[in-house]
Amino acid sequence: MAAGRLQLGPSAIAAGTTAALLGLVALPLAFVLLQAIYPELANGSLAAPLSHLRAVFADDALLELTLNTLRLGACVVLLSALIGIPLGAVRGLFQLPFAALWDLLFLIPFMIPPYIAALGWIMTLQPNGYAEQLFGLHAAPFLFSFPGVVFVMTLNVFPVVYFAVSRTLASTGSRLADVGRVCGGGPWKCFFRITLPLALPGIAASLLLVFAMAIEEYGTPAALAAHAGFFVLVTGIERRFSDWPIDLPGASTLSVVLVILAMLAFWLQRRLLGKQVFETTTGKPGDTSLRALGPWQWPVTAVFAGVALAATVTPLAAILITACSKTLSGGLAPGNFSFVHFAAIFSSGETALRALTTSAALGLGTALVTGVLGLLVAYCVLKTSMRARVLLDALSIMPNTLPGIVVAVGLILAWNQSFWPATPYNTWLILLLAYCCLLIPYPVRYATAALSQIGDNMEAAARVHGASMVQMLVRVLLPLMLPSLLASMLLVFAVASRELVASLLLAPTGIQTTSLFIWRQFEQGSVGQGMAMSVVTILMTTTIMVAVTTWQSRR
Repeated sequence: MAAGRLQLGPSAIAAGTTAALLGLVALPLAFVLLQAIYPELANGSLAAPLSHLRAVFADDALLELTLNTLRLGACVVLLSALIGIPLGAVRGLFQLPFAALWDLLFLIPFMIPPYIAALGWIMTLQPNGYAEQLFGLHAAPFLFSFPGVVFVMTLNVFPVVYFAVSRTLASTGSRLADVGRVCGGGPWKCFFRITLPLALPGIAASLLLVFAMAIEEYGTPAALAAHAGFFVLVTGIERRFSDWPIDLPGASTLSVVLVILAMLAFWLQRRLLGKQVFETTTGKPGDTSLRALGPWQWPVTAVFAGVALAATVTPLAAILITACSKTLSGGLAPGNFSFVHFAAIFSSGETALRALTTSAALGLGTALVTGVLGLLVAYCVLKTSMRARVLLDALSIMPNTLPGIVVAVGLILAWNQSFWPATPYNTWLILLLAYCCLLIPYPVRYATAALSQIGDNMEAAARVHGASMVQMLVRVLLPLMLPSLLASMLLVFAVASRELVASLLLAPTGIQTTSLFIWRQFEQGSVGQGMAMSVVTILMTTTIMVAVTTWQSRR
């Protein structure tokens, strides 16, 4: 009977996880693919399959869009690695002054919508912007260019690498490197030959996420590089959705190209990583105490402060100044500062409060659902012998390769069909499905990296002592993976709380999120009120995330 439970447990979990991921991810993506094959699918017809492909691939701009997308993704990945890996290694291995403060400051970029962050940089570096008013200089030629796009996008996404590396190295510690030192290795040699390879699963997973985020981001390239003539696949997709006549088949085809690029990156990650996965958590006690930085303490702290100034303080200050300015033309004059925009958004009845509550609830729900699925997907991929585990792993990363607008259209096509007896379409559940579909890669990548370093003997010991599958997952694996998994869930909460594109297409009448509230304020020309709502949203998400982090540290 015990053997039957042992055999049934993994099979049941694998089947349930596969079914959930198929319904959550594969179904809308399948409808996007069907739309790319059958141009008349939206009209209920399967006629003339692939008849539009000649026109799509005959467009000379397609190659340029694809190369620009690869160039942008590669540059953002490289710069994110150059910033995130060293900072994450220091945070995970050494006693860093104000460590909790840096973690908080590096989380804030995820709470700022990319288009809001880009607007903050525009307000700062444009001619007669805040930098010129304060220091007499501006950097408009740099900002409105390809390097400017890479710079702004990197500052938004490098924390993915930072948190993956810091959490991984914090769990493994320096004890194995100390063994290398005893055997005659120098400190740098031990770091590059022992410590850094132990973090390779987390680094590879985070860089893959950074690449996916870079190639699917729309707001920053559209706001900063359009004037320089730099366009990517996602801007081409958006034009096909927004320009009349709407080209659903063309947009879906370009989305498939994006998926192919992301799958190539996924394949390259697996090839490069190879067998470079090591078990470091075996159940035996180990020293994970942090080392002292010695004379490097304050120089390293200065580097952290400089990165925090560029990534968080500067755009956040621009947002706050704009929110507190009566008029944009008034600049930094003392008489131009006021809280009139904050008063305006809270004097508009219950609209603002309802938007905040809705976004917080959807963010929390998305974090919980994707966290559970991330744990289960990682277990199925690494700890079971199911044949489809590689496909399941690839399917879990695929949503982050699609723009939110394409996922939203896939959900509309999938659930707005007459043959369903019940549908989440036109309810708040469709927003939850969209957010979970878009953000499931975060917990999966982080959980996979953490679980790959936990030895099989931990699970075997629990099962030998009579633990059920659920007890083993909850009482043994989950506590060991909790730091990485909780970090990913915090990122999910932050991103879901400010998601815009899918919300624009899917939000039912009467349901409004903070991103929709901000967007509509911008459409009406109320930039100050939009920025004020952005400040309130950032404070809300920061408070919740600090509370969760404090609770974890106390436990």
